[in-house]
This record gives sequence, C-alpha cells and structure tokens, in this order.
Amino acid sequence: MKLISRILTAVLLLSLGMNATAQNSNDPVIFEIGNQKILKSEFMKEFLKSIGKDPSAAPTACTYEKRKALEDYVDVYVNFRAKLADAYAMRLDTLYSLRKELKGYRTELAAPYLIDSATMEKVLREAYDRNHYAIHASHILIRIDRNTDTIEAYRKAMEVYNKAVSGEDFATLAVTYSDDPSAKGLLGGEGESANKGNKGDLGNFTVFNMVYPFENGAYNTAPGQISKPIRSTYGYHIIKVHDKIPYFGKSTIQHIWIRDDGKSTYPEFKAKEAYQRMKDGESFAQICKNYSDDRSSMDNGGLLPDLDMSQMPAEYLKAISNTPMGEYCEPFHTSFGWHIVKVVKKETIPSYENMVPFYKQRLSRDTRNNAPKEAYAKQCKERYGFTDFTKMYEKQAVKTKSGKKVQPSKQPKVYLASLDNAIAAMNDSIYHNKWRYRASMVTDTRPLCLIDDKEYTTADFLKYMESHQTTMRDKSNIPTLINTRYEEFTDDMALGVADKNLEKENAEFRDLINEYRSGLMIFSYTDRMVWSKAIKDTTGLKEFYERESKKRSLDNPEDEPYFWNTRAQVKTVTVSDSAALPPAKAIKIINKCQKKGIDNLGLQSQLAEAATKKDTTNKVVKVDPVTVEEGNQNLLAKNEWKPATYVHPNQKGYTILVVEKIIDPCLKSVMEARGYYINDYQNYLDAELIKTLRQKYNVVIHQDVVDEITY
Repeated sequence: MKLISRILTAVLLLSLGMNATAQNSNDPVIFEIGNQKILKSEFMKEFLKSIGKDPSAAPTACTYEKRKALEDYVDVYVNFRAKLADAYAMRLDTLYSLRKELKGYRTELAAPYLIDSATMEKVLREAYDRNHYAIHASHILIRIDRNTDTIEAYRKAMEVYNKAVSGEDFATLAVTYSDDPSAKGLLGGEGESANKGNKGDLGNFTVFNMVYPFENGAYNTAPGQISKPIRSTYGYHIIKVHDKIPYFGKSTIQHIWIRDDGKSTYPEFKAKEAYQRMKDGESFAQICKNYSDDRSSMDNGGLLPDLDMSQMPAEYLKAISNTPMGEYCEPFHTSFGWHIVKVVKKETIPSYENMVPFYKQRLSRDTRNNAPKEAYAKQCKERYGFTDFTKMYEKQAVKTKSGKKVQPSKQPKVYLASLDNAIAAMNDSIYHNKWRYRASMVTDTRPLCLIDDKEYTTADFLKYMESHQTTMRDKSNIPTLINTRYEEFTDDMALGVADKNLEKENAEFRDLINEYRSGLMIFSYTDRMVWSKAIKDTTGLKEFYERESKKRSLDNPEDEPYFWNTRAQVKTVTVSDSAALPPAKAIKIINKCQKKGIDNLGLQSQLAEAATKKDTTNKVVKVDPVTVEEGNQNLLAKNEWKPATYVHPNQKGYTILVVEKIIDPCLKSVMEARGYYINDYQNYLDAELIKTLRQKYNVVIHQDVVDEITY
C-alpha cells in the first residue's frame, strides 16, 4: 500500500507540475540562478522601468538599438541577481547597519501609503485652486494663552465682530482691540520716529502663507466682507478681506516714484507729465532718470529686484495684474506718493502636476496634512476591528431598598472603561513638555480599546502622552486635552497596525521595500568584494599595475591619463621689490650657487642677504622648486621649454624661472596614476567576480525566451 501511495503521489505532483507549466506558458522562466527561477514578467517589469517605457504600451518595430538595449540589460540583470544571491548567502541582510538604514528609508517610503489618497488629492487641489489668487486682508486678534478664559475670549471676539459689521472703522478697532503687536505699532523714543503700526493690515498672501484656519477664513470670505471669529492656535481672528486678485508669483518691474508730501498738487502734475512724455515716445528709462525720486533705481531704468506679491503694496498688485508684460500703467497714488510701473516679467502658476511636490513639502509642516491621515486612520479602525470601550456601557438591573427591580431602560449608564484615570494623572506640566509617566499613576487597568485583537490600557495611553508631548501655545483644559489626545492615540495605534501590515497587504509597497533592500545589499556586497578591496589590496593593485602598465601606449589616446607629457623641473625665484634686489644681481647669485651646487635653502639665504641691504624685513625673496607638465601649466611660455634662465617682470618686482631639466614623456607610477589604476582594478575585480558567481550559481539564460521578447 505504501508503494502504491508513493506512486500516486508522484503522478499527482507530475500532473500538477504539467498543469502549472501549461498555465504559465505565457510567463516562462527566463533565467535560472542557483535554485531561483526568474520569470519573464519579473525581468520585463524591471527592464521596461529602466528604459522608462509604459508596460501597457503596445510593442513597436524591432530595431538594432532596441535589441542591443535588451541584450545589454540581460547581462546587467543577471549579474545583479547573481550578486544578490551571493549577498543573501553571506547573510548581509542581517547586518545591523543595513537593517538600520533600511528602517530609515522604510519610514519615509511608508508615509504616502498611510494616508487616504482621495482626501490628499482634495487637499492638494484646494491648495492649487487657492494658489491662483492672492488675498489682501486685515485682522483683529483676540489672543488665547493658558490663563485665558476661552469663553470670555470668544465673547470679546464676537463683541468686536459686531462693532465691525455695524460699520465702525476696522483699522481703528484693530488698534484698540487687537492683541497682534504689529497693529498698534511702537512709540518712538527721544530722537526716534514712531512705528505707526499696520492697523491690522496683513498685506497680500496666498496659500501656505498663513496658518490653515486663518487661510480658510480668508479664502471663504468675500471681498469687502468680515468673517465671524475664527479659532487658530493663536486665538480668535476677525478677518476683513479687502481684495482677491489673480496671483502671478514673482514679477520683474521698472518703476517711477514721485514723492508726495501731501501739501501740493505738483507731484500729481509731475507724474501725469512723465506719463504723457512716454506716450509721446520717450523711453521709460529716460523718463525714470529725469523724474523718479528713487535714487537706488533711477539710473538703471527703475528696475527693481524680483518681488513676490507679498512684498508689494496692494496698489502695485492691481497695477501689475492689469498691465500686460512689456507695457506700463497710468500713474496711481499710494501713501508713498505717485507711481508708474512697467511690467518686464510676471510669473504664472505652473501646472498642477508641477506644483504637487512643492505642496507636499509644505504640507509636512501644515495642519491640513492631518486630514488625509485622519481619513485613513478611520478606514484602518474599521478594517482592524477598533472597539472603543470608553463609549460602550452595560445596563444592569439593580434592586432598590424596597426590593423592587429598576428596569434597564431607567438605569444609569455603566461604561466599560473610562479616561478619568488618565485625567487624574495629568497636570499643567504637560503644557511645557515636562510631564513624566509613573506606573503608580495607573489605578484603572481596564482596557480602553481594542485594535486588531490587541488591548490598549490607560498605561499604554499615558506612555503615549509622555512621548508625544510638546510645548503648547493653545492650552485647553485637561479633560479636553485628554479626550483630544485619546483620539490621536487610537488613530496612531490603528495606523501602526496598518504600517506593520503594509508589506503583506500592499504589493506595490512590498516591491518598493524589496527594491531598496536589494539596492542596499548590492551596495554593501560590491563595497566588500570590489570597491574597498581594490583600495586596501595594495599587493593586488601593484601586481595589476605591473601587468596592465605594459599594455599602455603613448600612441593610444585612451591611455593618455596613464602617461606624463613633457615636463620641466623649474626653480622659481620671486622677488617682490626690484629696488631691493635688481634682476641682474639675482641672476648672478643664482648662477654662482648653481656652479657650487648650493641647494634652494642656501640660494634663498644668499638672495635674502643681498636684499637686506635695502630691505631689513627679509621677506623680499622666495625660492620654490616646481615640476610643470606641458599642456597643464601656465608658468612657462612656449619658447621657454629648454634649460635656461627667464625673467618675468611684474608690478614692483619680478620672477626668475630657472629651467633645470626637461623630462621626456613617460609612464606614470602606480602612485602617480593611483586613481585611474584603482578604478581599472575595481572593474577587473568585478569582472572576475561575475565569472565566479555565474559558475558558482550555475547561471542559465534561456536565450529562446529572450529572443521572443518584443517591446
């Protein structure tokens, strides 16, 4: 019976194997490396990605270039997989340094997968739509800090709002009531001018320039209208929107500014005269030179550095937005005087696709980034069976003193868990990042919630509070803070479960992590087997040099880096002052020292001694020996490449070049061309390694499968 059973099992396995082969006939094995069988689809995915081709695109006609690209990538891919197999055999994936680096990459790579993409798209689109406009607004701030009664602050904000909408001057209200110091300004001291303040005027801004709640309030308020109090981390804002204009980013402008002291009509007449002369044909630059009071720009045609919209007065924005590029506007008035602006260039908003990377970067520091995360956390809670015991209760029948039972519908709620213990454990130090958890704080051990069959207790929540505390500007009361942080805690725990399961549940992310892991392993493997080895193996490098240097030829242009061109050994004598030591006298001393075989130090000493008769600082003369290479120097002239002495005068002194020896072209030593030989040695080691690995892992390339590939 055992024999029959084995035969039946073998037949069944053979049958299953045949069926699998039949089912995978459209995805055959293309390479075999050790016990790995790599399918055509896996190879094609990497190949098409490497050449930037859409996998869903229909194949096009085969050309020599396309075939060559495919064959080249076959070698690259097979070598990569053979190295990867050996890296795993060496257990490089277990290295602490590699695992630590991969963990860091994983944290970054996981972030886009732990948000709700639909919500993120909505947030990004909102930013892009708003970015097409700039808002000019003023505000009144009723600040909130830890000692502020928030109800009283809101009451005060509503009182100011009602005054504003009833017609009282907004600027006056800002000076009177706003807690923003810039609204009131500063009084000038003795001899100093006063800073008048902005009276609540914030100028122009666009998306991401303000905190998100304020931005929402501004963009949702029509020009000329005043918003109801809007809460941010700073407090309550009453916003008055003055204008909403098309956003054009940075602009390059020329301007004419005519100062106006408000005492006469001459500045206006002067501005209109300048404008008329331009209309009559005079250039903007010439009019600017004759009329503008801006001394910093009047001589260069009134050209200003590129300015962002937020850096300009509102009147300038209107003028620029209504003026085509290359044209100038009619004179307009501001609190500074009269102006004429010519638009040289103004930016336009790039496409949505081009702006997305910028928005995502800004989102990392913006509270609107919470929306996609919170939406995804909600989905995770549903997926992983989140149960919140703090919101669940049991109805228990109890008896009164008379023995009568109270019906469940009339009983008080008895909750399965409570945050009361967490509230009792907290104090004001949490607002200053100084609160510390102690196990003795926990008196209620009931689970607060359940996520993915794991219970989380008050102790878990308090430990989370300790590790996630920050210094807070907006200090709500302790119960409110605990309830808010508990929601964040449950969201983060649910997201943690999703993060842990990412590789298992998301094939795209799994492939991405495997790609990074493979890349880190190949880097570590190649460094160990090739790069660092070539640098450390001095004996191997020397043997490689002895062998390879014999193959180098001066006649081969590719071998040029391995040879010296004609070189000259030159002694440079620099004399900073001809009066202290004339050239003829210096040459006489140089020739004398050469005949006697006196070294450079001795030569410098004798030259300096001769110069000290007129210069006691002993810093006139400097002697340096150098070797220069023809074609790679600027010391010797073309006619100076022969042994002789040459004098090069300069401002006060001169340089004497003593060409002592001309050296014919020759092969560089291993140290002189070390960089080139190390690079060659690395390539050699890599090629030898590939030969070894292909034999070690019995690499098989199914060329028939390769030949059938079209793309």
